[in-house]
Amino acid sequence: MQVHNPASATAGNARRTALLTIGAIGVVYGDIGTSPLYAYREALAQSLPHGVAEADILGVLSLTLWALILVVTVKYILFLMRMDNKGEGGVLSLMALTQFTLQRWKVVTILGAAGAALFYGDAILTPALSVLSAVEGLKTVPGIGSHMDESTVVVIALVILISLFAIQGRGTEGVSRIFGPVCVLWFLAIGAVGAINLVEVPHALAALNPEHAILFLSTNGMTSLKVLGAVFLTVTGAEALTADMGHFGRFPVRLGWLALVLPALSLNYLGQGAFTLASLETATAAGTVLEGGDWFFLMVPESVRLAMVVLATFATIIASQAVITGAFSLTRQGIALGFFPRMQIRQTSEAHEGQIYIPAINWLLLAGVAILIISFRNSSALAAAYGIAVSGTMMITTCLAFFVMWKVWRWHPLWAATLALPFLLLDAFFFGANMLRLFDGGWMPLTLACAVGVTIYVWRKGRAYMAAEVQRATVSMQDIADALASRPPLRVPGTAVFLTAEPDVAPVALLHNLKHNKVLHERNVIATVRGISTPRVDADKRLILEPIDTNFQRATLNFGYMETPDVPSGLFGTGAIKSDLAGASFFVGRHILSIKQNVGLPLWQDLIFVFLQRNASDPNDFFQIPPGRVVEIGTRMEI
Repeated sequence: MQVHNPASATAGNARRTALLTIGAIGVVYGDIGTSPLYAYREALAQSLPHGVAEADILGVLSLTLWALILVVTVKYILFLMRMDNKGEGGVLSLMALTQFTLQRWKVVTILGAAGAALFYGDAILTPALSVLSAVEGLKTVPGIGSHMDESTVVVIALVILISLFAIQGRGTEGVSRIFGPVCVLWFLAIGAVGAINLVEVPHALAALNPEHAILFLSTNGMTSLKVLGAVFLTVTGAEALTADMGHFGRFPVRLGWLALVLPALSLNYLGQGAFTLASLETATAAGTVLEGGDWFFLMVPESVRLAMVVLATFATIIASQAVITGAFSLTRQGIALGFFPRMQIRQTSEAHEGQIYIPAINWLLLAGVAILIISFRNSSALAAAYGIAVSGTMMITTCLAFFVMWKVWRWHPLWAATLALPFLLLDAFFFGANMLRLFDGGWMPLTLACAVGVTIYVWRKGRAYMAAEVQRATVSMQDIADALASRPPLRVPGTAVFLTAEPDVAPVALLHNLKHNKVLHERNVIATVRGISTPRVDADKRLILEPIDTNFQRATLNFGYMETPDVPSGLFGTGAIKSDLAGASFFVGRHILSIKQNVGLPLWQDLIFVFLQRNASDPNDFFQIPPGRVVEIGTRMEI
């Protein structure tokens, strides 16, 4: 007889929670955890041209601390993490959640598409900025810094990032196990260094009083807005709290923030402020003015500074990996929701479904990162470009959260607006402050987001046109079934699966097979793959079968936006279809597009859509159909 041991179960749950929390610290907080490398430095630098007083240092420090409290702790930890789509979060998950009740509201789709587009700007900026900031720390190391010029830093950063992107195809399951412990060590280290400096200048604790932030904003005019735009760098990466919630769960993500990440970041920023106050006092005593500096590394004792640079480099590599993985995950969601054409998706881990690799996205991201590093050459220049994309995404997330409260939670719109409006105003304030840096590099992520947005728009419009043409130019499946029942053709053994996006319309592949081969298989399945607005689909809801007549069955395969479609397993894995994969042939219709003016889309959209269609992943690979079981039949369509 097995005896249940409550103490053992409690210990097991505690161990699991601890492991998930450590994992969340390594993946979720990598981006925001490396912000101390550059955020405070860039914020204070906006005040330096006008001279810095003690009030300015305390004001900037207070803005930094309260940005962490209001944006991350209150908005994301306490508010947005309550909104999940069956455990999954992020901008596309919020969009998919609201689409259940707002299917005809195009504004929801537009917001989701805009949020996805802005994310890719963040995805190329984070690796470039964070790794450059870490490598630049070598300039502060005695004996090494004198040999470190800008070109050397750029080369080292490029080598690190090229190596990181090059190993993505092999999967990161092995090295990802050390992400959590390394990031825990990172947060303990930056917290300890901050605490050491804070003990020497405890007056920096005055920055916890929000009066210093309010006074700074009210007395510094345009300079305060520029500082606010740089302060926003402290909260970049907050979107990962909801986007990665499905991997670790709500509680471990919250626990990691409140127990370790927030205290460590706060101590480090307070330490940088304390070190700056001490530097200001030294400069004033010498009769000079305070000059800018890499405050993060300068406050680290020289004896351990090189070790901190190495640890920072590892931390930024982990932050970059988290963003790259996020880009892969977002792209898979976008494909499932119809935002992007099919792309080759490779599973890199048998144990973890979320570990995937998308070659096209990987190399496009690397190209973007390399162009940024070569063009901007230092982290200060790159920091000017950072923030617009993230603050824009945050505004979109808040808008979608309002729709969730109103339509999904069934709150009165007035109460939903009352809760959402303060967050929206805060986001808008940060977005406006970042827009002041538009011509200093902020145009870059907006340009990239516009390019992605145009791609999404053209792809969806082109697919809608093709679907309408298929509907207009073909006959219904029921009519074909009735005609074949009354005049049956030659029958051959086996099962034929005809893939189609429109299950009520006779597939072109079926019509051509009848026309040219003049045969009909013993069993015929009209199969349609549907991407639905939930992360994953239960096994009993994967396959829906309905008979058309004695010759045909209609099969609908449902896959969530976090899943990679596997058509053979979905059809034949349950035994619902009286056949097996070995006796099945898959008939796939392929449209060969030709551009013609005054037909379909405008010419410039035709060119983009045809390019996307021709370079989309082979449907057989995407749906995981064995090559030896496929029969492809092509038809020409003008667009």
